[in-house]
Amino acid sequence: MKVLATLIATLIVALLAGCSQPGAAKSGATPNPSAYIQNKGSDTMVNLALAWAERYQQKHAQVSLSVTGGGSGTGITSLLNGTVDIANASRAITAAEIQTAKTNGFEPVEFSVARDAIAVIVNPENPVKHLSLQQLSQIYRGEINNWQVVGGENRPIVRLSRETNSGTHVYFLETVIRLGNSNDKAIFSADTLLLPSSEGIIAELRDNPNAIGYDGLGYVTPEVKVIAVSKQDGGPYILPSAATVDDKTYPIARDLYMYTHGQPSGAIKDYLDWVVSPEAQQIVTDLGFVPIIKK
Repeated sequence: MKVLATLIATLIVALLAGCSQPGAAKSGATPNPSAYIQNKGSDTMVNLALAWAERYQQKHAQVSLSVTGGGSGTGITSLLNGTVDIANASRAITAAEIQTAKTNGFEPVEFSVARDAIAVIVNPENPVKHLSLQQLSQIYRGEINNWQVVGGENRPIVRLSRETNSGTHVYFLETVIRLGNSNDKAIFSADTLLLPSSEGIIAELRDNPNAIGYDGLGYVTPEVKVIAVSKQDGGPYILPSAATVDDKTYPIARDLYMYTHGQPSGAIKDYLDWVVSPEAQQIVTDLGFVPIIKK
């Protein structure tokens, strides 16, 4: 019995040694057969992160990648709590979040991994073709409530937005509603319909001729109509595309980020190095986002 107990204890220790908890890969020098990376956050990025993970695991069978969404805020909170290795975010980490990380004993490290345009979208029946940032701000503040005011039909405007834990929601609030003014405390109009996903916004717009919404360019489908946007009233009005993101003429564009618990090493570093490789950045292009490296 003593020999049997010893064998069981040895097996338990071996199993525990082979298991990896979130964050464990940070201390390893090289990937090992049980390397496990947890990646969570931005819903804008989730399809991209899933495609990256699938491709990477095809070539690196020793690494297991878990990818989930939930929003940029959820991903960053999970990183701060030490429950994930990589947080995906469609907005930059805030000063308050950085301070929380420091309080928890680490410095978050930021990696720009792709770029994205936020497309302003309406139902295809809507005759409006372009809007200025000022008009969009007034619409989402609740100051413009009828499409007729901006050249459309005499119809009420139905405002759609992502939920508040979404990095896209935060970016749209700061860049469009507040027009980049950090002293402006305006918020979304109280009657704005908050939806939990990019796909939800597309579905609502498809069925509602009065609605306006916004989505990452990679999620836009032919079922909706994209509005050209100008920085000032009167134009020029620019449609979102990889070219207009790169030349900075489209005014609602941002970087997409991955954050780690301090400087990454081992399996996490190897994965992040691959994410900015030509192979991974081609996936960025294939999914409708904008690569950060040029061919």
